[in-house]
Amino acid sequence: MNPNQAVDAAKTKFQAAVTHFEDELKKLRTGRAHPSMLDGVMVAAYGTQLPLNQAATVTTPEPTLIQISPFDPNNIAAITAAIRDNQSLGLNPSDDGRVVRVPIPSLTEERRREITKQVGTKLEECMIAMRNTRHEAMDAVDKAKKDKQLGEDDAKRQSQQVDDAMSQSKSLAESAAKSKESEIMSL
Repeated sequence: MNPNQAVDAAKTKFQAAVTHFEDELKKLRTGRAHPSMLDGVMVAAYGTQLPLNQAATVTTPEPTLIQISPFDPNNIAAITAAIRDNQSLGLNPSDDGRVVRVPIPSLTEERRREITKQVGTKLEECMIAMRNTRHEAMDAVDKAKKDKQLGEDDAKRQSQQVDDAMSQSKSLAESAAKSKESEIMSL
């Protein structure tokens, strides 16, 4: 891989790491109900495991309620069981034969702090991925410089490009984490 390709690949991986981090943040609870809270739920329907959004429509008619309308009413019991069995959610759904309602309890101060810690953990995982990507790109630039494919100035320029892309991605991730933390801690 030539150094230009390494720099471009690093920029792409930085962006992918930030996107993954933002997707992970969407799964964390805040004080409000949000359809993406149930993104990881798999429903046993038609003999296979389906993502919940392929078996039903998920809406939030109120800030503390998620409403699930199955495409096939025969799947209501499977949807209810899938949500109840997912321990990481800690939710207790109820159904009336047509729709499943999932009340979202308000968060305690202690639980808010735990979720904020999870944000920090996910941010650190994102930073580790970006540091590994930076290290790979810098190794490729150094190898090209050592093999005389790049001059000293070109190597410095490409290293600077990698560092700039890294710092830009880092600031995006940190601002996303900060806004999520403030969203979690607000009542």
